[in-house]
Order: sequence, then C-alpha cells, then structure tokens
Amino acid sequence: MPKMKTHRGAAKRIKLTGSGKAKRKRAGTNHNLETKSATRRRRLGQSAVLSDHDQHRKKRLLPYG
Repeated sequence: MPKMKTHRGAAKRIKLTGSGKAKRKRAGTNHNLETKSATRRRRLGQSAVLSDHDQHRKKRLLPYG
C-alpha cells in the first residue's frame, strides 16, 4: 500500500504542540479591525487549540502529524 499524502494546505495552517494538540490561527484578523474592540483584537492575535470535534478531520488531513 502506498504512503498517504499530507494535505499541504492543512499542514501550513495547523501546527502540533509538544503534547500532540493541534494549534491554529483565529479567523477574522485580516480586515475591519477598527470596528472590533481592543479586547477582541488581542484575543484574535492569540493562537487557539483545535476543537475536539475537528480532531478526526485533522487525523485524516495530517496522517503523520
């Protein structure tokens, strides 16, 4: 059986932590920032952990991650 291919788009967007959790960037940071509160902009700058609901998708897209 051939090796599985890593989904390159997902590999560029998802990084794994040392404990194996998936880290991602938050959405909504590209434009219209002046209408968002300072608290919201600060929170959007931080990375987020991929939800448990999306973990099965990550396993399929990143088989060796």
